[in-house]
Amino acid sequence: MNTMEAVHGRSEIVDRSPARFISVRGAVMAILGILVVMVCYRTYQQMFAFSAGLDSTLPEFDTYWMNLMKIELAVILASYVALWSYIWFTRDKHLDKLPVREEIRRYFTLVLFIMVYAFAVYFGGSFFAEQDASWHQTVVRDTSFTPSHIVLFYGAMPLYVLFGVGSFLYAMTRLPKFAENISVPFVLAVVGPFLILPNLGYNEWAHAFWQIEEVFSAPVHWGFVVLGWSVLALGGLLVQVVQGLIECFQRADAETPGVAV
Repeated sequence: MNTMEAVHGRSEIVDRSPARFISVRGAVMAILGILVVMVCYRTYQQMFAFSAGLDSTLPEFDTYWMNLMKIELAVILASYVALWSYIWFTRDKHLDKLPVREEIRRYFTLVLFIMVYAFAVYFGGSFFAEQDASWHQTVVRDTSFTPSHIVLFYGAMPLYVLFGVGSFLYAMTRLPKFAENISVPFVLAVVGPFLILPNLGYNEWAHAFWQIEEVFSAPVHWGFVVLGWSVLALGGLLVQVVQGLIECFQRADAETPGVAV
């Protein structure tokens, strides 16, 4: 609500509405987009996993699954280049002159960016990951490329990397505190889940030559657990964001005494 505040002996309207700092439209659209993609993945699996995905030597497997993987790789690589390049080339080169209210707005934007990242991580690290284990416990794999793997390894997981690295680049290029120093919790929260992808290579090698059973507690899966737990570093990042916001509000109050930001 707009309120009247006395400033230097005169009255002026101070906008205290959250809309000055938070625009959720982009985050909502991203979350809805992720949800639509994941529902489409699951529907596609339901339609073609058993009818065309049980034997990798059949022509139907190439038609429905290998072509899907090729599309996924092309789209995700293009998305990496597009989003990360946009964030970098539109970076703020004068962070030392950043107005405090704009800095506050960017902190809230970063929080929304991380929310989108966390939403994407859920599907890669939970829903489709658990589904993958269930699939291979009931359907013996004949190749590293399966209907479950093609959705999980080449779709869901690369997608959360897009938003994780994107949020890290956003913080480094838009917020002074993150530009001046590397945030260790932020690095852990982004790099940990990202390293699940190269760990998949070890996982496939081990299942081919050593650990055949799909047992959750098998040593071959320990890397997934440790790297997945790195997402808990988002708690430390939240503390840093709150500290940054408190400092911003204190500076804003010092610049305009008696007027709420």
